[in-house]
Amino acid sequence: MDVSPEHLVEQANERFQLQDYYGAIHLLEEVIATGRAFADAHHLLGLSYSLAGQPDKALEQLDRALALNPNYIEALIHRALVLNELGREEEANAMLRRARQVTTERRGGFHGHVAAKLANQHAALGQAYLEAGGLNEAIAQYEAALALGPGFHDLRYKLGRMLLEAGRALDAHEHFQIIVRERPSFLDAAAMLGLACYLAGDGLAARAVWEELHARRPEDPRVEAYLALLSRSDVSPMAAAGAKSERKKKKK
Repeated sequence: MDVSPEHLVEQANERFQLQDYYGAIHLLEEVIATGRAFADAHHLLGLSYSLAGQPDKALEQLDRALALNPNYIEALIHRALVLNELGREEEANAMLRRARQVTTERRGGFHGHVAAKLANQHAALGQAYLEAGGLNEAIAQYEAALALGPGFHDLRYKLGRMLLEAGRALDAHEHFQIIVRERPSFLDAAAMLGLACYLAGDGLAARAVWEELHARRPEDPRVEAYLALLSRSDVSPMAAAGAKSERKKKKK
């Protein structure tokens, strides 16, 4: 039975609390390999690497967490600590200044660090709803999370995937487009943007997105599969549905 990335992160958290940092690293690397890791996974992996005496790998993972969530206060502080241990005091101080700036910002009427925590709590509740089969309730919680943390693109990405599952391709397209515009290196979001275009009936836009992505990540089998899907059909899903409807009318 496949274990979800969320459950692997929970197991890694348990290993981390037991100070089994290498056990946590093993589980978190498995999450990273799925291509569906979010900021929390990268942050915990970075912290585990730091405590296991591998600061360079720690910085790499903390950077990846911050690329997904620039206001991740714990990642900012832990990155400062690692930099300080490496003797890079000026960079460490810059990280701490950035962390203090986040804590003084206000979003949704709350200080930045409070808004970030509330956003993550909404996301956690949304995940619980999703696992219980409450897709619409999960979507509502993730929307509330993004209202408090609009820069949390890991949460935005997950919301987009849920919107696709709910048949709301246009809404999903809007979220994936925001991610791709603000985080061009988030290639999984680009793949989903193409899928949202396709499911919304815009095959030409989907092809443009996937061909650009294929040029940047030619080894990704999903992108090849998406392009093959387009090659097998010259009509979009909406056009195909329309043609089917017309055939039914003619039979009548």
